[in-house]
Amino acid sequence: MSAFENLEVWQLSMNLIEAVYEKTKSLPKEEIYGLSGQIRRAAISIAANIAEGNGRNNRKEYLQFLGVATGSQSELATLLMISMRIYPELDLTTELEDNKRLGMMLTRLKQALRA
Repeated sequence: MSAFENLEVWQLSMNLIEAVYEKTKSLPKEEIYGLSGQIRRAAISIAANIAEGNGRNNRKEYLQFLGVATGSQSELATLLMISMRIYPELDLTTELEDNKRLGMMLTRLKQALRA
């Protein structure tokens, strides 16, 4: 198992990817290249940047990739909120809560790396 796979923050991000893939299946077909695609890409970006940063040669690069992951985490939160406004029948409350927890975990990881 790679080092990033042992990180709880990465594991949560992978679970969130699965959850948003499942939930976005219920969006209308016209959203495949719209909200659905953007939500999925943002979720994937979080996990991918955590992993890539972990595989880098130094802390500065790792922190840079965690910064990108944090940006994607904020993007995902916004996209989930937009989705619930446009499609009120789509309950993404759990995904929003998990995403918020993920953001807090990313913040703590960045703080630990800076210490």
